[in-house]
Amino acid sequence: MPPRPKPKDRNRPRKPKPCPICTAGIEYVDYKDLSLLKQFLNERAKIKARRTSGACAACQKQLSAAIKNAREMALIPYTTR
Repeated sequence: MPPRPKPKDRNRPRKPKPCPICTAGIEYVDYKDLSLLKQFLNERAKIKARRTSGACAACQKQLSAAIKNAREMALIPYTTR
């Protein structure tokens, strides 16, 4: 049986997603902006990964710190049932 040919798109680099925070012109992610923070949480209230959310490294770092601050201030729950 001959080996299957490899798909040609397997090694092609993916087009990077634009960062939603940078494109919106937000320069500082505030922990009090709950509508923005909830976009980056999944249904179990876990922080979405960079590859899922499309945020750049600097914005993801600001996001995680802001979400953790908001959780500490009891603005966002740690988990959902």
